Parts: sequence; structure tokens; C-alpha cells
Amino acid sequence: MSDRHLAHWPPSLPSHLTLPQTHLFHNAEVSAARYPDKPFLVFYDTLVSFRQFQQQAEHIAGFLQQVCGVKAGDRVLLYMQNSPQWVLAFYGILRANAVVVPVNPMNRTDELRHYVHDSGATVAFVPQDLHAQAQPLVDAAGGEGKLKHLIVATYSDYLQVPTDLPVPAFVSAPRQAIDAPGVTLWSDMLAQQRTPGPITTGPDDLCVMPYTSGTTGHPKGCMHTHRSAMSTLVGGVQWFARTQDSTYLAVLPLFHVTGLSGSMNGPLFVGATVVVLPRWDRDAAAQLIQRYRVTIWQAISTMVVDFLANPRIADYDISSIQAIRGGGAAMPKAVAQQLKDLTGLDYVEGYGMSETMAATHINPPHRPKPQCLGIPVFDVDARVVDPATFAELPPGEIGEIVVHGPQVMLGYWNNPQATADSFVMLDGKRFLRTGDLAQVDEDGYFFMVDRLKRMINASGFKVWPAEVEAMMYAHPAIQEVCVIAAHDERRGETVKALVVLRDAFKGQVSEQSIIDWSHEHMAAYKSPRIVQLVDSLPKSGTGKVQWRELQEQERSHAAGATP
Repeated sequence: MSDRHLAHWPPSLPSHLTLPQTHLFHNAEVSAARYPDKPFLVFYDTLVSFRQFQQQAEHIAGFLQQVCGVKAGDRVLLYMQNSPQWVLAFYGILRANAVVVPVNPMNRTDELRHYVHDSGATVAFVPQDLHAQAQPLVDAAGGEGKLKHLIVATYSDYLQVPTDLPVPAFVSAPRQAIDAPGVTLWSDMLAQQRTPGPITTGPDDLCVMPYTSGTTGHPKGCMHTHRSAMSTLVGGVQWFARTQDSTYLAVLPLFHVTGLSGSMNGPLFVGATVVVLPRWDRDAAAQLIQRYRVTIWQAISTMVVDFLANPRIADYDISSIQAIRGGGAAMPKAVAQQLKDLTGLDYVEGYGMSETMAATHINPPHRPKPQCLGIPVFDVDARVVDPATFAELPPGEIGEIVVHGPQVMLGYWNNPQATADSFVMLDGKRFLRTGDLAQVDEDGYFFMVDRLKRMINASGFKVWPAEVEAMMYAHPAIQEVCVIAAHDERRGETVKALVVLRDAFKGQVSEQSIIDWSHEHMAAYKSPRIVQLVDSLPKSGTGKVQWRELQEQERSHAAGATP
């Protein structure tokens, strides 16, 4: 790897980062000892101190061990919106020596079934409003591939003081009794005040297992240890020079590695305060920035676009913000300029994957480049290589990004073939193949060019067409389907499905009915917004659907050309 990027390294920072050799829960213990009464979490004006956080997380761990039978290394599903309960459950699971499986709360029962079966989890944390999605997967007798215990959280349990902030109905809904097999209410769990056994896992044991789909139809669990998780949380704090007096706005979803590492784990490590917003709301975000003097905000480009489009933005004092950072999709140049005109701040972009527990590249805060992935961070060897030969390419040439670093996963859970396919040995080191095509400039900054893998980026959410196609084949009328990206002014890209109907259903099934069916059976962000009925799909000589041809036709059409 070239070291030309070191000329633009953040001032006063070393290029090597010494990582704590500890379990992540130790960060909660240290911050509770240092700042016991300081607010760690702010949720619609209700405060949770570091001491309260540690105590409640330990009670959760005790319940998991003593009531649910969770043992070291067991996987536990975490299926909720951003909330105090999300953060508490994450650390409670870790304190029980178990492994967190974070799941997008937009997923439906059919999608959840795979996570339960593949991970082997028997316990899940779910919110009251999504309980109905998880309950069909419960068998209190312990059937194979089933959940035995559901811990059901009510968000309004943490609305303990009056607030004038706009609280969504799903957050303010009062607690309800649930009479169903395997269910324990969050409030009843905490009331038992159980004490867990000792921490027996360490830095090289599994910590968290986010799932990603890739080019196959089934999501795969990315195995991360406490060490790999520690790498990105400590690295982010150091890169942006955060302290215990920083205040973060956590609105990126915590089930995703970017929000999890940068807006939760990092602040806990340093003793900072986190203002939690469960769902994007531009006015609520602006009010919270003003009220709690937020200093750092992680955001995707669609959030920033909406934030700046607010006609009331001038009514809010957002002068406390010192950094706005993000990734997932390039920030449009005009929007970045508008942000700088309003705040005086550059939008600092980064790059990472579920497989790398968030960032492997971030722009230097003092010298960011627009629409740029940034430079390799601490101890990362990142290269742009020829995808066929893996020879490193010179500046300006396009190739695949491969990365070696402390944040790279061990591999995919129970999937040795997918793991083998995703890594390559270069110069005696194990590199992850990202599937992203990029080029490096003369300064050592990386710029995304295209994707080697099929992937749709819808408002920062990764949508894998093979997964959507696999689910759509469950529709009785669908004979063939190909999913591609379509341009969308708001989302950047959106999901489009070209569908061939079975003969018996032609003239009987509409495009809208397939859209509606898809929305019922999969998460909204991956459900096709556009369905086009076609007579046939183009195929290669071996019978494979030529999705690239369809994708290029769509891009040409969007550009105003003849497909």
C-alpha cells in the first residue's frame, strides 16, 4: 500500500492506534465510575445517567443468564428502533457474555425467521409495536430454529418527564399487557433486579454479528469480536478528537454498524452524552441540537438534504455543531456547499461495511475532499487492485478495494465457503474483498466509481437484489423476476422489479398488487417501489438473467436516452 495519504493525516494523531485489551462492557464500567451522575442517554428530555445505565444493563444480563438460560457465546436478537432500551439491551447481552445480533426493525416475520434459524438465537428483544412480527417464531418448548423467550420493550417506559418535543405515536404508546407464550415485559425483567455472573469472555471472543446479504439470497452473519468492535469505536473518537464533554445526536439506526460504532459505542467509551432519536424528524433533530448543544452528528446524505430543506431551519440555533460526518452514499456537491454556507462545516465522508464494523476510510477532518471515501484509517492497509490478478493499481486506475485491518471480521457465521470467497492473501496478509470499484488519487484519497457486486443504495440502506428476488418468488403469480436500481430524486436509488407472470395469472395480477404484496412480506426499504410486468427477461447462453443489461437500460432511460 502506498503511504502518500500520510502527508494529509490528521495533525497530532499517530498512524498506529493501541487498542484496549478488554471486553466492551468494561467501557460502561469505566464511564459509570468516572461520570456516575452525568447523562449518558437523552430520550425526549428523559435522562439516563452512566450509573443507571450500568445498573440496568447488569440487571438485563442477570435475567438473560438466570431466566432465559443464556450462556457464553449464545446469540441474542436485538430488534428495535433507536431507544434507551436498544442501547441497554446491547450492553446487557454483552454483560451476559453473549453475542448481539442486531436486526433492522423494518424486517417482517418472513425475514426474521432466517435470522433466528441461522444464528441459533433462542432469545430476542423486541418492541411492543413489533411484537406481532416476532411472536409466530416463538416456541416456548424450545423447538429447533425457534425462539423460546421474547423480552418486549415499551418505548414510553423511558418517557419519564413531560416534553414539548414531537414524540411519535409508536414511542408514546402506553405499556400493554401481553399474554403470549415466552413473553416477559421489559419492566418486569428490570423489576427482578437480578445480578449476573462474572464476565468470562474477552477481546477475542465474539461480540456482535450484524447480517449482510451480498450477492446470495440469504443474509450472512459477520462475526466481530470485542477487539474488532473496539477498533472502530476508539478510532472514531480519536479521529474526530471527541471528549467526555461532546454531545452526539444518534439518529442513524443503531442496528447498522455506522450508527452502532460511531453514535453509541464511541460515546460510551469516552463518557460523552448521546441524544437518541428513534426515527428521522428534521424538526425534532433541530430542536434537540439546539436544546442539548449537540456537537457531533452522524447523518446520511438524505437526512442532510431534508434538514436543509426545512423552511424553519433559521428558527433554530444549531451553532453548537462542530462536526457532521457520514457515508453510505456520496453527498451531492451542491448540498455540501449549502451545508457549509449554513454551518461553516464540511460534511466529512467515510467508507466501511458490515464486514469491517464501520469505517476503514474517513476523510481527514482538516482536509476533506467532496464525494470522497477518505483515506485508510489507523493500521488499515487498503489497496485498489485488479479484480482478476489482485495486482495493486497506480493512482487513477479503477480496481477493487481490498482491506486488511483490525476492524475486519473473522468471517461469515456458519458459512466457510462465503468466507473463503471473500478473502484473498496478499503479501502474507489476509485482505477482505469489498466488491467496490474505486480509484486512488495522487494524494492517496479513495474515490468510489462503481460496484462489482449487485447492490442498490436506497437512502443509505443496502438492498441486495438477490435477496429481494428470492422473497418475491414466493408470490404464486411470479414466474421470473429481476430486481434492479431505479433513479429516485429523494432516495438516490430505489428498488425496481421486472416481473414475468405465470400464464394462469396474466391479466389477473397488477403491478400495484405485487408492490402491495411485497410491502407486506419484506422490509419497506427493500420492497420494490416500482414493478414492471414484462413478457420475458433477457438471458445469457447459459440461461442466466442478464441483469446488467436491464440495469444499463434503466440508467439510459433515466438519463433521457433511448434504452
